[in-house]
Amino acid sequence: MLKHAITGAFALALAIGPATLARADANYPSRMVTIVVPFPAGGTADMLPRLVAEQLRPILGQTVLIENKPGASGNLGTEGVSRSAPDGYTLINAPQLTFSVNHLLNPNLRFDPRTLEPVSVLATYPIVLFARADLPANTLPELIAYAKANPGKMSYASQGRGQSGHLTIEALKLASGTDILHVPYRGSAPAINDLLAGQVDILADNLLSGMQHVQAGKLKLIAVGGKERLKSFPNVATFSETLPGFITDTWMAIAAPPGTPKEVTKKMSDAIAKALQQPELRRRIEELQADPLGSTPEQMAAMIKESHDRWAPVIKQANIKAE
Repeated sequence: MLKHAITGAFALALAIGPATLARADANYPSRMVTIVVPFPAGGTADMLPRLVAEQLRPILGQTVLIENKPGASGNLGTEGVSRSAPDGYTLINAPQLTFSVNHLLNPNLRFDPRTLEPVSVLATYPIVLFARADLPANTLPELIAYAKANPGKMSYASQGRGQSGHLTIEALKLASGTDILHVPYRGSAPAINDLLAGQVDILADNLLSGMQHVQAGKLKLIAVGGKERLKSFPNVATFSETLPGFITDTWMAIAAPPGTPKEVTKKMSDAIAKALQQPELRRRIEELQADPLGSTPEQMAAMIKESHDRWAPVIKQANIKAE
C-alpha cells in the first residue's frame, strides 16, 4: 500500500512539476529570455524578432537573445522549443504555417506544433505574385487567360514544397481551373534568380524579396494577396478583385512551449505590444514591407484557426506534402 502511495505521489509530482515551477517565477522575467529562430540569419523570420528584441530589453529589464537553430524546414528548432521548460524563458519565432498546418504538411513530426502556446503575432504581410518581365500578361485576369490558353506550359517557382508560395499558386490553380507546373527551390533567392533569368514564369512570395527587381523593371507585379492594395503599388490589384475571397498572406509570431502559464504568455505579449507601439520600431518593420501588429495570445489563436481553415482544404485537394 505504501509503495503504491509513493508511486502515485511521484507520478503526480511529475505531472504538475513543470507547471508549478513555471508559476513559481512571480518576477518573470528574472533572467535572460531566448527567442529561437528556426531558420538561418538574415531572412524576415530572423530580422523581425531582432528588431523587437532591441525594444524588449528595456521594457522587460532583461536580455533577450535571438538564437538561430535552422534545419528540417524550421522543424528542428521548433521541436526543441516544444520540448523546453514551460517557463517563458525559451520561445519560438516562426511563420504562420508552422502553427496552423505544419502537422498536415509534415504528418510524421515528432512533436505537435498545435500544442505551442500563442504569445503574439509580431507583423503581417501579404504574399504577392511576381512574373518574369516578358510574360505576355500584366494582370491576374490576363495571366489566368494565358495559363488556360497554354495548359501545362506555364511554370511557377516556390521557396520549397509546403511553403506559402507553393500553397498560394496551388490555391490559385484550384480557384481558376488552370494547369501550371511547379518548380520547387530551396528558398526565395534561387527562385528569384531563375525568375529573373526567365527559367520560370511566376513566383508567389513576400514583396520584399523581389521589390527592387520590380522597381528596376526586371520583374512584374501581377497581384497582391492582402485585403487591400499596397500603398507602394496602388495600381496593382488584389487577388480578391478577380477571385472573390482569395486572400494569401503570412505573419511572424512568437509562441511558448506547451503548458506555459497564461500569466507568463500574457506578460510577454503585453511587452511585445508595448514595444511595437514605438514609432521607430514600426518604421523599421514597415521598411521590411510588413505591418506591425503585436496581438494578444487570444488574437493569435484566432489567426491560427483562420490560417488552418484557409489552407487545410488546399493541402488536401492538391495533396501537398513538405519536403
